[in-house]
Amino acid sequence: MTNSADIGPDANHQRPEGVDDATVEALGKLSEALEVVEHARGYLYGFHRLTGKADLALGEAVELLRTAGHADLAETLNKDLVGRNVIEGRWTFQIVEDYDDHYYAEFKALEKLARDKLADGKRHLFEAEMKEDRRTQGREHHEALPPEAS
Repeated sequence: MTNSADIGPDANHQRPEGVDDATVEALGKLSEALEVVEHARGYLYGFHRLTGKADLALGEAVELLRTAGHADLAETLNKDLVGRNVIEGRWTFQIVEDYDDHYYAEFKALEKLARDKLADGKRHLFEAEMKEDRRTQGREHHEALPPEAS
């Protein structure tokens, strides 16, 4: 008796008729590239947050130096480093916005365009087929779908 969880990928992850292996592989590689961009974007947001946190801590250090009687050094740090641009003319929020608006958004839109044009918009076809190839049918924890989806 076949378990309904062993029937294979759901309809959203089944290759549309007429889509060949080379297309599925190419879309898989495009998806992989987008995942790397997503990862890089996470690092960029981490850079943004850490730089902002450092600037706030620097401001606190300036105040502590003033309180400790080191007003000249505190003033130098305050004038020359607190609130300083990290890249010519830009704080990190401006870098993040430029990345999001001019690279990330375009990458996501074109990846979606490729899926829409070549695979009826379906995502992760390559991975879904890899799962089918690698899992052991009928084995616990190797089901094709979660119990609620079968």
